[in-house]
Amino acid sequence: MSYRDLRDFLGGLEAAGELVRVAEPVSTRLEMTALSDLVLRRGGPALVFEDPVGYKIPVLTNLFGTTGRVARGMGAADAGELRDVGRLLASLKEPEPPKGLRDSGRLLQMAKALWDMRPARVRDAPCQEVVAEGADVDLGNLPVQTCWPEDAGPLITWGLVITRGPQGGPNARLRQNLGIYRQQVIGRRQVIMRWLAQRGGALDFRDFRLARPGQPFPIAVALGADRYRRLRRVTPARANTACRHARSAATCTRWKGRSATTRATTTSRTGFRCSRSAG
Repeated sequence: MSYRDLRDFLGGLEAAGELVRVAEPVSTRLEMTALSDLVLRRGGPALVFEDPVGYKIPVLTNLFGTTGRVARGMGAADAGELRDVGRLLASLKEPEPPKGLRDSGRLLQMAKALWDMRPARVRDAPCQEVVAEGADVDLGNLPVQTCWPEDAGPLITWGLVITRGPQGGPNARLRQNLGIYRQQVIGRRQVIMRWLAQRGGALDFRDFRLARPGQPFPIAVALGADRYRRLRRVTPARANTACRHARSAATCTRWKGRSATTRATTTSRTGFRCSRSAG
């Protein structure tokens, strides 16, 4: 089934009994994670916390907490069809000709689903309806969770980090990288982020620093992106696959070293302790 955006997808989940809204006040410090973890372990629904203590923005958790919801997110009806999606993704890495008419039809259907995932260029996007820049930026307005007792502070756990290597030179990269790297909020307009040296974002940062020493590294972080882009981040792809990233409702990007909502600060050092490894 096709969905217009994340809100439409949530509406489909709610209609199917796969999403529950929590109206009671819940703290973003440990309590929200504890409740989400309890529901997740029982195979329960996605949760929308409508009243995070001290914040005006609701929080969505456990979006892809079951195989069934992952299948829905990929446009499949059930886990069986999800395996077909997996086989298609594998075939994109190592293509093989279809063995018959039935295989051709199935591949065509899955290819259409992938085509629907492509970025779309638009003049105006919902993510740019409210813009805060400079001194108006305050990450403290976002209900960022402190998930585990030993975490050093609140962590943005599923921000889609968009990077690109140096442009305009002899080694310019056509593709843009989309990664999930956790970020610890350390101030009104500052986060620190850890990415492993072999990850795409770190490679982009390394190449940019060599080509443009002393210049700010262009980086954007998209929160609340559509389900395709979230799932796309954890599916396999060739390292040199080109990606055209668009300014759509799911991509809040301005390639002047800042996003439409905040200016990001990066550092190569690890600034937080966590009981779970960072990607």
